[in-house]
Amino acid sequence: MTRLLGRSGIEVSALGMGCWAIGGPYGNSSTEQFGWGEVDDAESTRALHRAFDLGVTFYDTASSYGAGHSERVLGAAFRDRRDQVVIASKFGLVFDEGTRASEGADGSPGYLRSCLEGSLRRLGTDYVDLYQLHIGDLPLARALDLVGTLEELVEAGSLRAYGWSTDDPARAEAFAAQAPHCTAIQHDMSVLRDNPAMIAVCEAAGQASINRGPLAMGLLSGKYHDRRQVAADDVRRMDYGWMTYFRDGAGSPEWLAAIDGIRDVLTSGGRTLAQGALAWLWARSAATVPIPGFRSVAQVDENAGALAHGPLGAEEFGQVEKLLAATRQAD
Repeated sequence: MTRLLGRSGIEVSALGMGCWAIGGPYGNSSTEQFGWGEVDDAESTRALHRAFDLGVTFYDTASSYGAGHSERVLGAAFRDRRDQVVIASKFGLVFDEGTRASEGADGSPGYLRSCLEGSLRRLGTDYVDLYQLHIGDLPLARALDLVGTLEELVEAGSLRAYGWSTDDPARAEAFAAQAPHCTAIQHDMSVLRDNPAMIAVCEAAGQASINRGPLAMGLLSGKYHDRRQVAADDVRRMDYGWMTYFRDGAGSPEWLAAIDGIRDVLTSGGRTLAQGALAWLWARSAATVPIPGFRSVAQVDENAGALAHGPLGAEEFGQVEKLLAATRQAD
């Protein structure tokens, strides 16, 4: 099961693997973390190899994930088969590789170039297939100032295409219209939180809709209904305004209740809950490419298993929409 990566013509598996979690701890204080806790690099590598064996060819990371650690693990895992995978990374967030400290953001053309140099070094490659601006709220005029540099990097062969990770449809639409090799918009989207405005932009502008958070940061795995807590250094414990799926380190009750309301439909046809959530995204639009995160071979097995089932059928999709109508209006 494959899809085209927007108007680039690059073919990718319909499911990607999000490599945020395998970056390990990252933050700027004990009370502000952006990673998902401690990781086992050997298990991360086994998981990456397993994903590839199961047909996954698209891997999304960022220069800042684990302050570069995610890129290093990903690059090492696929160094001998670089031409068989499509690697997406991101630029714009500033960090210290040695201390794994976050140091803010820089949306300048100069930092774009230096950030790419670091990504290429850590990935052990001479090109990135898809390079995405990681500052979602960067003013549009400043984002457009980057287009000339991005086009030069495409011409030089350092990039095949580029995009923007943003949740603002207006920014995405304007950027895609004025950036020749922009081919993807990465944005938050799951069965719990549809994004019709962004889907409309992606479909009209020939952009891949790369779905960040397709399993609602893990809630749609089904394992947080027992009120278990995430680790102290897990981003899901942080009190960020956008952290709505988790509260005080546990799944938010209102979202868990919403999941219970659609569980039977999503798990029909032999799917697990997570597989049903991914199937909903494929049914939502031909532009979608969900990128669930992982930290283990078992998680990869379950998520990649969704490929065998394919999208939800029209009847199942309609049932989910009816059941979630009230929840989405309240969100």
